[in-house]
Formats: sequence, structure tokens, C-alpha cells
Amino acid sequence: MLEDITEKVQFEQEKQKLERQLLQAQKMEAVGTLAGGIAHDFNNMLSVIIGYVELLKDKFPKESFVLADLAEIEKAALRSRDTTRQLLAFSRQQAIALKAINLIDHIGKLEKTLGRLIGEDIDLLVRTEKDLWEINFDPSQVDQILINLAVNARDAMLNGGKVTIEAENVVLDEEYCLIHHEAIPGEYVLLMVSDNGSGMDTETLSHAFEPFFTTKKIGKGTGLGLATVFGIIKQNEGLIDVYSEPGQGTTFKIYIPKTMAGAEPKEKEKGSLDDSVTGTVLLVEDDKMVREMTQKMLENMGYNVLVAENPTAALSLCEKSAVLINLLLTDVIMPDMNGAELRDRIIALCPEIKVLFMSGYTATIISRHGVLDNGLKFIQKPFSKKELAQKVADALWDR
Repeated sequence: MLEDITEKVQFEQEKQKLERQLLQAQKMEAVGTLAGGIAHDFNNMLSVIIGYVELLKDKFPKESFVLADLAEIEKAALRSRDTTRQLLAFSRQQAIALKAINLIDHIGKLEKTLGRLIGEDIDLLVRTEKDLWEINFDPSQVDQILINLAVNARDAMLNGGKVTIEAENVVLDEEYCLIHHEAIPGEYVLLMVSDNGSGMDTETLSHAFEPFFTTKKIGKGTGLGLATVFGIIKQNEGLIDVYSEPGQGTTFKIYIPKTMAGAEPKEKEKGSLDDSVTGTVLLVEDDKMVREMTQKMLENMGYNVLVAENPTAALSLCEKSAVLINLLLTDVIMPDMNGAELRDRIIALCPEIKVLFMSGYTATIISRHGVLDNGLKFIQKPFSKKELAQKVADALWDR
């Protein structure tokens, strides 16, 4: 007897592939839930640490030995902040600000930084198609992708080598999408990062995007780099493929949907912060430590600050204040009333007031409360004094 089992084998292979994809999705979901759960409190505490370190640094002369100790505290806090952001990135809950960008310009600006990052013994080549389509992406996330992939490539080439970054326009057809089930037919910008390093075997390749998986020695890697890239690409409805063989190097192919929007209007030129430090800020924050630290930061910049520990107190201040309030700086998620509801109530009392939201929660949770939409002003905790100064100035000057 003869039996053709080709279809059965193909079906079993397809089933195993889908099971692996489901398992990966479940892992990402589990870590995302954990990351989202701890992000708010963790980011609040980091805001306090970073904020007070910056305020302390301003109180000591430049030659003080205390500054070196403060710099170490700040370095540890910033590393913790970056780790939290990586957790949120690969769990697809990072707060993002999309804009139409051209990768030719963006890669060009980042090229020197990448060159310094990978070292002089590694050649960096950049090739981009002349008439590259624009993509709708957060510029800081493009940086995250390229930096993570460049660092990965560098670590795979201990004796030097070559990293190539390429970008070109591609059209994915029905045939391609039948093989790659997550793909949707259409026009994409293909970003490729290749190296001629040690490469990966099949087993390593199957775990490449898993969070905390690393082949590096203890203390040399967190296992978050490729997981971060994976999360960013999925968050932006793109695709990522990796091709690698031991001793033959690695190539990452990232497909990013072409933006359908027209060219963005030119950004308004930002004035100097010194010119914009004026006015009264109504600060609404239910966490006492964050509230006091943010108040000190704002007063240190030169703003007059009114403080409210909850939305009810904020509304009362607006009704009774004899001073014109220029800016509402409010947390997003608070007891009794969220930031978006408070904004609507306060605008009814003070129609000319500007609004800046802040939160340590993830993008998913913030979006449910009406923030991150329609170009609203937002700052993610933890933030530095410099970041807060710029965001407040931008909100006040509507830029």
C-alpha cells in the first residue's frame, strides 16, 4: 500500500508554527501584564529620585566632591528608567508620538552615533533608495530599533567586521502574505540591518525575540534588546524577519507600512526656554512625593505654582484663584475623576488655559482615559527637569 502524506506533513508543520507563534504571543502578553502592573508605581518613584538628584546638583558648586556621588545615583536611576521603557516597548505598551518621517534623513542623523557605538574596528555602511517612502513612526523608536540591532551586531563581531543598514521601497503581494500570515498586502519600507558576525544556529534563532533570552555572559546583556525591537515593530503594525547561520552573519528585515498621509507641516521653531519661563501652573498630582518634587522643579524654573492633591481641590482653586492660571499640569489617572474629565471641567472655567498630561501608566491604560489622542500634550514619568521644562514651554507656547 502507498499513501501520500504530503498534506498531512504540511498541515502538521503549519500547526507547529502557529503553536509557536501563539506561545510567543502568550509570553509577550504575560510580561506585558506584569510590566503594566509595576510601571506606574515604579515610574513614580523614579521620578522622585531623578527629580531630587537634579535639584540637589544645582545646590552644589561644580568642584564639590558630592556631585560625583549624585551622578552615580542619577546614572542608576536612568538605567532603571531605560529598563522600564524597554519592558513597555516589547510588551507594546510604550507611549509613542507618531509622525511622518523619512528614513534617509533619520538614519543620516543617527549614523555618527551608531559609528561611535559599534567602534572603529567595525565598518558601517548605509545604503538607502533615493525616493524612499515616508513612514508613520515615533522617531525615538526608530532610534531604539537601530541602536539595539547595531549593538547586537557589534557583540557578534568580536574581531571586527561590517554592519550594513539598507532601506528600500517594497510591495508585498498576496503570494508573500500566504507564506507570512501576519503580513497584509501593500506598500512597505523595508529596513535591513546585516552583519558578517558569528551568526545564530536554529535553536538560538527560535528564541531570539523572547524577553530575557540572551547568549551573552552574566552582566553583559539583559535579553531585552531584540524583544524590544520585536515589540516596537508589532506595536506599529510592521513585520520582522531574521535570517542567520552560524559563521555567516545575521540579517534583520523590518517591513514598515508606508504612510498614507501627506507631508506634515513644518514644525514650529522652538524658542529658548528662558523666554518661555513665565506664568502660573496648576499642578494636580495625587502622589505626595511626586507632587512635592514636581512643584520644586517648576518653582526652580521660575513658574508660580498652585498645587492640588486631587481634582476636587483643583476645581476649587480655579474657582477661587484671583491669579490667571496659564497651564494645567495633571496626572491622568486619579481617584474620583481622571485627567481628561478634569481638563474639560477646568476649561469650562478657564477657556484659555493650556493643558499638559503626565502619567507613569502604560500607553494602553492612558489611551482608555482619552489621552494620547488628537495631538494632546503629554509627558511620560519618570521625567527629568530638562524634559519637564521643554514640555511645559511647548504646552504654554502651543508648539
